[in-house]
Amino acid sequence: MEAMEAKVSDEAGCCTEVQVPLVQELAKQPLTSIPERYVRPELELHLVSEAEASSSSSPPPQAPVIDMAKLLSPDFHDSELHKLDYACKYWGFFQLINHGVRPSLVENVKKGVEEFFNLPVEEKTKFKKKAREVEGYGQLFVVSEEQKLDWADMLHLTTLPPEARKPHLFPNLPLPFRDNLNEYCTELWKLAMELVMLMGEALNIEGREMRELFEQGSQKVRMNYYPACPQPEKVIGLNPHSDASALTILLQVNDMQGLQIKKDDAWVPINPLPHAFVVNVGDTFEIVSNGIYKSIEHRATVNSKKERMSMTTFLNARSHGVIGPSPNLVTSERAPQFKTIPMSDFWKTFYSRQLRGKSNLDYLRIPNDTHEST
Repeated sequence: MEAMEAKVSDEAGCCTEVQVPLVQELAKQPLTSIPERYVRPELELHLVSEAEASSSSSPPPQAPVIDMAKLLSPDFHDSELHKLDYACKYWGFFQLINHGVRPSLVENVKKGVEEFFNLPVEEKTKFKKKAREVEGYGQLFVVSEEQKLDWADMLHLTTLPPEARKPHLFPNLPLPFRDNLNEYCTELWKLAMELVMLMGEALNIEGREMRELFEQGSQKVRMNYYPACPQPEKVIGLNPHSDASALTILLQVNDMQGLQIKKDDAWVPINPLPHAFVVNVGDTFEIVSNGIYKSIEHRATVNSKKERMSMTTFLNARSHGVIGPSPNLVTSERAPQFKTIPMSDFWKTFYSRQLRGKSNLDYLRIPNDTHEST
C-alpha cells in the first residue's frame, strides 16, 4: 500500500513522521470492510438519501446568496452589504454569485484539479510533504499513531506571495494547469480582498486597519479528493472543523456534493449554485470581529457512487504582527472575546493539533466571567 508522511508534533515540540495511507489508492482495492482507522462511530453520521430528501415536508434551510455585482454597484450597495452582514453574523457561510472571475478560467482550473488526481500515483507522490512541513500531498493534522483518519487525500500549497511558494510544489505542477492556477489565484486574491474590505465596512472597521491586516497576508489552496466509499455512513471526508483563515472560498470541482455546515445544532448541506463560489468566515476574522462574525463548523461527507473533488482557497492575515479583536469593536458593552497573540503562535497551535471543531479558536477565547485585558 502506498503511504504518505504526515507531520506529528511530539511532547518536545519536535517533528516526527507517521505513515498515512493514500486513500485514493486504498479505495481502488476490493474492500470487504472499511479499515478500522477510518471508521467514525463517534460522529453519528446520518447521510440523507435522495428519497428521504424528496419526502421531507420541510427542506433544509439554505445559506444566503450574495451578489458581488450588487455589492460593487452604487445603486444596490447598501442593501447588499446588509445581506452580507447578516450572512456573516448568523450563517458564517454564503454563496457568492456574479463574482467576476472568468468562467473559462474557472473551468480550466477544475479540469487541472481533476487531471492532477488522475495522474499515476508515482507522479503524485513527487509532491508529497517533506519532513517538518505542512504543505504537499497526503493528509494534514495527523497527530498520533492511533488517530482516526479522514477518507480523503489533499494537495496543500502556498500560492501567494509567489516568493513563498515551495520550489518542489507549485513550480512543478503540470502545464497548462500551473499557469491557469496562477491566474486563478491572482483573481481570487483580488476577490477575497474586496470581500474582507466590505466585511470591514459593514462592521465599521477602518479601511486602513483592514489593509494592514490583510494586504501583506498570504494565500493557500487545498485541493481535495474524496473517493467513493462502499460504506459512506461509517467514514468522514473531512473532520468537523472551522477554518483558521480570515476567509475561505470553495470551488466545487465536479458534480458531487458533500459539504455540510453546522446550523442550529444540525448539519445542513450546501449545494453549490452553478458558477457560484461558497464563501465562509474563518477563525481569524471571527477574532478580528470580536465574535460578531462567526466561523462555523463544517465537514465533508462522502458517498458510495462517485468521488468528490473540490478546491479551497484561503486568505490569511500577514504572518508578522499580532491578531486580536479590532479596537473599534471592543466597548464597555462588549468586552474582548479573544486574546491577542502573535500570528506565529496562532499558526503554531493550529498545525500542532488534530483538526476538530473550533478547538483552536476556543483556545484563544476569553471566558465570559473574566475581564482579562488584551
